[in-house]
Formats: sequence, structure tokens, C-alpha cells
Amino acid sequence: MNEDIRVHVVKFRDRKNLAMRYVDPVTEKQISKTSGTTRRREAERKAAKWEAELREGRYQKPSRITWQEFRERYEREHLASLSEKTLNANDAAFNHLEREIDPKMLESLNSEQLSRFQRKLSENGMKATTLASHLRSIRAALNWAVRKGLMRKAPNVDMPKRAKGIDRTMRSRPVTGEEFERMVTVTPQVRKLEPEKWQRLIEGLWLSGLRLGEALQLSWDDDAEITVVLTGNFPRLRLYAEGHKAHRDQLLPITPDFAEFLLKTPEDARHGLVFGIEGKIPGKPLSTKRTSRYISSIGERAGVVVDANDTRTKVDPETGEKTEVPRCATAHDLRRAFGTRWSKRVMPATLKQLMRHSSIDTTMKYYVEHNADDLAADLWASWGSTSGSIGPKREEVSEGDIAQHAWRS
Repeated sequence: MNEDIRVHVVKFRDRKNLAMRYVDPVTEKQISKTSGTTRRREAERKAAKWEAELREGRYQKPSRITWQEFRERYEREHLASLSEKTLNANDAAFNHLEREIDPKMLESLNSEQLSRFQRKLSENGMKATTLASHLRSIRAALNWAVRKGLMRKAPNVDMPKRAKGIDRTMRSRPVTGEEFERMVTVTPQVRKLEPEKWQRLIEGLWLSGLRLGEALQLSWDDDAEITVVLTGNFPRLRLYAEGHKAHRDQLLPITPDFAEFLLKTPEDARHGLVFGIEGKIPGKPLSTKRTSRYISSIGERAGVVVDANDTRTKVDPETGEKTEVPRCATAHDLRRAFGTRWSKRVMPATLKQLMRHSSIDTTMKYYVEHNADDLAADLWASWGSTSGSIGPKREEVSEGDIAQHAWRS
């Protein structure tokens, strides 16, 4: 506590309101600011409060950093070490903020401004989930600004509210085996350059359950961030912390069918990227964002609709005609199909490891759909005859048929 600071109330001839003034004990310069009132008693109360804040180090001068200066510093000092997905999400949020609000100073971003930003995006038809993602990125940035002393206090951010019990992960259904084959078939129509590599990528996503970014980085090379390990009793994947979502080193088992898929690659060809989808830099994968768009186009060309209620507006570049397009299969839907298939074969704890979920609650969602089907089968079996006492004859199904059905579903 600095006892040398004494704040006094003074009256300047050229100012209407009384001022508060003290001498900085370090610089020995006089610092003053208005009290905002002409009444001496009120001014003295404010002076006493300011003096207490100065002595305890709680007072901060308003930041004069511009929004652009803050954005550059945040991206340089904080975001540079994070994943590509986080960088893209933050970039999208900041770009929307600048288009709708165009903040000049960092301190100008208050709760009212952010509420206006939220209202504008909602009026423009942005989905609540997308809006919430943008707001989370902005909130994280402003909290960082407070920790760095660039902002006195982060404004409150009211997140979009959804009806209780709504879970978006349950609305989009998994891709079936027949739909997966359709996607593989139409791939050359969408990716005329190196279609075999893109067909192999789609098959790898279907068999592995890898996230798209992980699959693109998957390499045969030992020093890669995500690499195939063929030593030991069974093939595995080694994921280093910087290469995947969990941000920790992991050595993971893979399913037998994905192992067979990988081992089809001749030994002399086991180097570099497993799927070989490269960007402009040789040896480096194409960006996740761009690859995701291509796979979405493949799903749309194959007509694999996974959520008819979730639509987007598509504009014809030649005619300008707008059409509503339902949500079609993406790379993530192939991962979801993997989780659903294997939920019929393994226990939740095992599936959690295969999917690399942080919470078992996320894993359990894959069991909901086929559990409902099993329950429905039991209900129909007990329906029986008119009297309800005799169940319908059920066709005998071999264990091999069950396995094949699970594989194809």
C-alpha cells in the first residue's frame, strides 16, 4: 500500500466541475481528472475512493490501445501456438465483429456493443450454434486482454440460449454403408485431380474414426505429429500433443479393418503422408478447411442428406437464384458413422478410447439410436397376434449375418 498518495479536490477556473489531483510519488508529476460534479462533498467522496484505489493498486487508467493493435498482439502472442481450427474460428469471429460493429478502440467493446453484434448476426440468419462459437472466441480474447492489463474489465457476454434438452449431435444421423459407397463412387466427379487419393481418404475416414485434420496429418514417418506404428503385436497410432485436439501425447489402438486398410500399402511406399492429400507446400497436407469443403461437395453430389431440417442457402453464381439445400454428409458424419458402427460391437469405455472423447457422456450418444431400435424390435416381437399372446415368427439370423449387418449399417 502506497501511503504517499494524497488526492485533493481542487477548482480550476476554466472548468465547471471540481477536479481531483495528486502527485505521483514515482514521477513526481501532478495527475488530475474531473470529479464529474460541482458539489464539494460529493467530489471529496470520489477523491477518497480514488485515493484508496491508487494506494492499493486497484486503479487502472483506461486503455488507449486500438482494436487493430489488440488483434495483432493477441494473434501474435496467444493464438500463434494454438491449433489451426482455433485460429480459423477466432479469425471468423473477429472478421464478423469488424464487419458488424467495426470497433475502433478495445475499450469500446462493452456489453451493449456485443449485444448489438449478437442481434445483427441473429437477424442475418446465423445459427445459434455458430453465433455461440463466435461469442466464445470473442469472450476468450477479452478475458486475455484483462489478464494482460489491456482492459480494465471484460464485458458480460450473454450466450444464445437453447431449449432445455436439445442436443444437436442427436439430430444428424450417421452415414450408412450404401451411402458411403455412393460417396466413393461420385468422388471423381468432384475431385477430377487425383480422385484415387480422395477416394482413399473417404474410405480411411469411414474405417478409422479420425478427425479430418488428424487424417490429413497421418504419416508413415516416425517424427510426424501423427504417425502409424507397426512395431509391437498390433498396429497403432502415435499422436503427439501438437497434432490433435487433446493436446497430449497418446499411443492408441486401431480397429482391425483400418489396420488391414493401412497394411495394403506396399512397404516401399510407406513414407510421407498416408493419404497424400498435399497443399501448395510439398509434403504438407491441404488445409482442413479446404478439404472439408471438398468432402461436403462429395456428400452433396452423392445426395447423402443427414439432416433435412438443417438447411443453408445456396446461390447460383450465374443466375443468382437461391435454393435451400439440406445438410449433406461431411467428414464429421463419416466419423459419426464409425462411432455408431463400433458402438454395436464394443463397450462404452472401449469406444471412448477409440473416439478419444474427453467425456463418457459424449460417447454414450452413439448408443442411443441403436438402443432405440433394439427396444422397438422387442416391442414389435411382443405385439404378437390379435390377442397379443403369440409373438410373430422371427427369422433365424446367424452370428455372421449380424456382424455383416453391423458392418453395412
